[in-house]
Amino acid sequence: MFNRMVIAMRRNPGHETLRAALRRPWRCLVATMIFVACSSHSSAFALDSMEILPSDRATTWQPGLMAEGGIPIRKTICATLSPRGGTLDDAAAIQGAINACPVGQVVQLSAGRFLINGGNFLLLNKAITLRGSGPGRTMLEKQDGAKPFNDAVGAKPSPLVVVGPSLFSSTSDTVNAVRSANLRNDAIKGKKTVEVDDAAGFVPGQIVLLDEASGADWRVDPQGRGQIWASEDFRVVWQKHKPAIQFVDDFAPDGFPSTPQSAGSWFGRPDRPVAEIKEISTVSGSRITFTTPIHISYRKANAAQLSRFAQPHVKHAGVEDLALKGGDAGNLRFNWAASSWAKNVDNSVWHGEGFAIHSSFRVELREFYVHDAAWAQPGGGGYAISLSAGSSEVLIENGIAVRANKLVVARSAGAGSVVGYNYMDMGYINTNGAWIETGLNASHMVGAHHVLFEGNYAQNADSDDTHGNSIYHTFFRNYLRGVRAAFDNQAGGTIDDVSQPRNGPRRAAGLMAYSYWMSFIGNVLGVPGQMDGWSYETRFTDAKPGVWMLGWDAVKPYPTDAKVATSTIRYGNFDYLTNKTHWDSGSEDRALPASMYLTSRPPFFDAGRGYEWPWVDPVGETKLHVLPAKARYDAGTPFVQPSLDGSARKSSQ
Repeated sequence: MFNRMVIAMRRNPGHETLRAALRRPWRCLVATMIFVACSSHSSAFALDSMEILPSDRATTWQPGLMAEGGIPIRKTICATLSPRGGTLDDAAAIQGAINACPVGQVVQLSAGRFLINGGNFLLLNKAITLRGSGPGRTMLEKQDGAKPFNDAVGAKPSPLVVVGPSLFSSTSDTVNAVRSANLRNDAIKGKKTVEVDDAAGFVPGQIVLLDEASGADWRVDPQGRGQIWASEDFRVVWQKHKPAIQFVDDFAPDGFPSTPQSAGSWFGRPDRPVAEIKEISTVSGSRITFTTPIHISYRKANAAQLSRFAQPHVKHAGVEDLALKGGDAGNLRFNWAASSWAKNVDNSVWHGEGFAIHSSFRVELREFYVHDAAWAQPGGGGYAISLSAGSSEVLIENGIAVRANKLVVARSAGAGSVVGYNYMDMGYINTNGAWIETGLNASHMVGAHHVLFEGNYAQNADSDDTHGNSIYHTFFRNYLRGVRAAFDNQAGGTIDDVSQPRNGPRRAAGLMAYSYWMSFIGNVLGVPGQMDGWSYETRFTDAKPGVWMLGWDAVKPYPTDAKVATSTIRYGNFDYLTNKTHWDSGSEDRALPASMYLTSRPPFFDAGRGYEWPWVDPVGETKLHVLPAKARYDAGTPFVQPSLDGSARKSSQ
């Protein structure tokens, strides 16, 4: 059987992890986690994920509430509220009901519009559910906040709902970490146990932060721009150059990531961007065991530490069946939350982030519709979904994200997270509609690692270098068109990448500079019958659309980072330019697992009749079936799954 380690070895022959992997016997095994067809459509087997990814790239993806049996169905209602009506604010009444509600019960909101104005917001700070009567019937609205196509915030900016103990950190850093303990030895990827110098104060059930210092120093910039502030292994690359580069560098000439209040502490502890949040299972002496495996190694030589948080995380709190509109510090924020969720939430017209997941663990977003940011501009004001400050093992599944600036970002966060089976499209800048924003993305700040994108439909996949690098992400069985669906710009006019050839950069799969050790497996790329003028490989300076644009940079002189392509695995991807599925040369075995995180067909594929899973099949006769989230969007019913007739099952998308 073909050894897939050869792929990565050819791309990066100096990688010792891959060299070691090549010495192991690899074959089609019956394992426990991954369901697969070992040939195109024949027998069903289980395939160890290590068969498809090298050990440094693979991890255990079991995010959100999967390990707990899914989102709990709560039936006991502690209070039912109706809107007060007129211009009367509803925040105090709802918050009073939340405060009085016993754990495990539901605060039920009737149909109608509930006003949350004057800087008020709802704080869901215990294990209860805030539930509306449906996203088309119950709305929480901030009328003195964000307005469509208006960059102004209100006099008292605030979100609508915060799931967690507070809106703000109680310490001097945004992470809210305190009382750190040094690791006695390296924390090993794939293991669950660490040893610390001082285990006092660590207890089972506690949510903690695992991180390390970057160890950065001046290195030769792979892009040829003098020197750059990076770690020796380039796991961390900050945007700081010598000589300095205007409009690129995040630091003053005398500033460094360890400088207090610098960019090095925007979404993590100063100069400690590689991080993940864990839950403690047991404590025995100096040994601390977590409930889930570690996703990347943390090294004693890099001052690796385990830290507690100043406030306990709120666990098992949920928001369901309602709409949110007008928040001007985000709409729904998970701040220091764990095993919490949002389900059937319509989220629109916000400043900041539609869904913000900050310093949180195992949060789940599902069956959501986040759309139409108030001001679709870069700079953090119009992001649909954001993971930040170490947030880990997040599940973002079966939702719709459209018409915002960036559809999803991961800023010093994301370890072990999955973005699965979502429709994500029409990312844009409202004052520059020609610019095609990133679609599937787990970057926008240093430190993001080991995020899985599976089964999504998106305009493209990319990883930006705006504030540094990200590493070790996997893109599996996604459909990446390379162009956006046509839509109306907030600023006026229609954006249509197909009929407006100056729109760009047009790429199905791109990675910007410093995006290392990425994997693209089993994806379908491009648009059938619309690939005239496209190249298989392109550079930003070519000004030509391309199936692949690896290592690109958007600042003059637009250099290409060659290491991006050499460290990227590309295996089993079909594209509509060559009309071929491309495999590593010499490959004989071409098995692809059905999923890298699911053990069976997901139930949302059965919400309407006629859906096939996996819906992306680069080796099948039919490459694309129908994604349920896209079908809901196309039908104009974002929360009701239409059924398909026989002809629709083989839609070309």
